Amino acid sequence: MVPVRLADINWSGCAAVYGRPYRDRVIHLLALRDYKEPELLARLQRDGVRPKDKDSLGKILQQVANLNAKENSFSLKEHLFQTLQTDWPGYSKIERKSLKLILSGKSAPSQNPTSSSQATSPRPSETDAPARPAQGSPSYSEMKSRCQYLHKKLSHIQ
Repeated sequence: MVPVRLADINWSGCAAVYGRPYRDRVIHLLALRDYKEPELLARLQRDGVRPKDKDSLGKILQQVANLNAKENSFSLKEHLFQTLQTDWPGYSKIERKSLKLILSGKSAPSQNPTSSSQATSPRPSETDAPARPAQGSPSYSEMKSRCQYLHKKLSHIQ
């Protein structure tokens, strides 16, 4: 395991995401790319899941996502892109940039067809390599995993 300095962890980010409604967390993850249910559940669990939310993922997915039966994956319903927060505390800088690109493609598809196809083209490549972190910095999921690990370790000290 890689040693982590306590100063390097964004504790407010952990609490901010964990404190948000489960439905909103699902929506903000699906906005970035398509997920298969086990993959989405794993990502949500790394961020922390309340006991009351554990069994509600299927119901939430029916409300907010479209199922791609061929890929057995879920994508965010189009009308929900309007409700996204670009400053969502669970997003890394790269994910924020990616979301802005996706949203710009969604907001102006009829104005310039080539820009919308370019704006949405990152989604399939992200689906092909979902766990690939950005070079030189830990991924969001790595940071959250470390955060949870350290939180457990420190809770025994206090």
